[in-house]
Amino acid sequence: MSNKLIIFDTTLRDGEQSPGASMTLDEKVRIAKALERMRVDVIEAGFPIASPGDFDAVKAVAEAIKDSTVCGLARALDKDIERAGEALRNANSGRIHTFIATSPIHMKMKLRMEPDQVVEQAVRAVKKARQYTDNVEFSPEDAGRSELDFLCRVLEAVIDAGAGTVNIPDTVGYNVPDQFGSLIHSLRERVPNSDKAVFSVHCHNDLGLATANSLSAVLNGARQVECTINGLGERAGNAALEEVVMTVKTRKDIFPCTVSHIDTTQIMNCSRLVSGITGFAVQPNKAIVGANAFAHESGIHQDGVLKSRETYEIMRAEDIGLTTNRMVLGKHSGRNAFRTRLGELGVEFKSEAELNDAFARFKELADKKHEIFDEDLQALVTETNLEMENERVQLVALRVCSETGEKPEATVTVGFDGAELESVSQGGGPVDAAFKAIEKVINSGTNLQLYSVNNITSGTDSQGEVTVRLEKGGRIVNGQGSDTDIVIASAKAYVNALNKVLASKQRAHPQTGDV
Repeated sequence: MSNKLIIFDTTLRDGEQSPGASMTLDEKVRIAKALERMRVDVIEAGFPIASPGDFDAVKAVAEAIKDSTVCGLARALDKDIERAGEALRNANSGRIHTFIATSPIHMKMKLRMEPDQVVEQAVRAVKKARQYTDNVEFSPEDAGRSELDFLCRVLEAVIDAGAGTVNIPDTVGYNVPDQFGSLIHSLRERVPNSDKAVFSVHCHNDLGLATANSLSAVLNGARQVECTINGLGERAGNAALEEVVMTVKTRKDIFPCTVSHIDTTQIMNCSRLVSGITGFAVQPNKAIVGANAFAHESGIHQDGVLKSRETYEIMRAEDIGLTTNRMVLGKHSGRNAFRTRLGELGVEFKSEAELNDAFARFKELADKKHEIFDEDLQALVTETNLEMENERVQLVALRVCSETGEKPEATVTVGFDGAELESVSQGGGPVDAAFKAIEKVINSGTNLQLYSVNNITSGTDSQGEVTVRLEKGGRIVNGQGSDTDIVIASAKAYVNALNKVLASKQRAHPQTGDV
């Protein structure tokens, strides 16, 4: 058995299925390049048949990435596999990941297929995928609730058909660590040709056990873990890449495998990038990448760390890139320093015009705050990309009045389909008033589901990063905005979300179930 643990990142596919976390093609490429710098083994770029946008994104990632394997997801259907093969045609290293449900409830209620038909279709799908690439992965969806004998039968058949990786997903996060580890152990023992394939796991976090289940599987012979940055994913999310990697790295005494090929100093950069692009803030006490992960409040802890770091820290902040390679820019920094630092963060400009626009924003921000950190730069580029999209709504001007004993009032000027319109509204607070004033103009008919504020860096001059989640007709979108003025950041986020709601193209997943 190999002692290398393969890290399979599905942030761009499963992570994007978080309501409101949809990413543009350019954003997907940015994240993929950050993952490549981390030396992630496999990047699952999307579900090519889901929509033209997903196909284009997988194709773009496949063409941009050279060192990691790029994977496309496909149901066990000819049309899905053909579309995935087409999207991956120009990949330096491509993989097709095909799946079909194997649990009794899924086969009966969703697929309406008999077990023999499921086995036949699974084998057919793997053979079809082999026409496009030798690197084929198969997943029995809802394996965690499948019957063991049938699971063994399916896996043996698909390995014989040419699947080099067999992935065991806990699709609904139902398993517990001992149970899931035992399942992997049993499958590896009972499937006659198990030595001819890498066993993989894909765990969901519905019970908060995704990382624990994944690591239990590794202890029982799994040598690939499917995970996402920050644990992003639909419902409660997936196993967090940073948790899996740093656990195996930190507890070398326990795990009979290594992740030494992963550049862990890129973890914080990836975490911040994904958080900024999706608008899903990282909770302060999140393991590994949370703001408090290396902070010590207790006097006893502080005293111990000062005497010897190992007393209360089991890993170094530098190991995840928290304090290393950090250049602080300011108002006197030039264009070359700006471009160079963004290049180190994985940001490449398509044109001089795009660079000039971002640099102008940088100078504007530098006039407002003394020091600009990496987090500020990532937020700035994300906002630049958001405003360069085809927008029907633009925030032209905003003035708010808020004083003790008086109801806050906002006056907003909004560009809507080329016309500038002004509106005045009162609200429970300045943000509420600003949103109501914008709605007077747009009349979007949306429901506000989430309003979240996160400081990008520390200090009273820090930029505020706001996420707004809107819902209309069952469609959910996130909008992001950042500014040193939190009310302006809020208005930007609201306008960004409105533009997504009003966009003519809607992202759709025909997927009948998550893997």
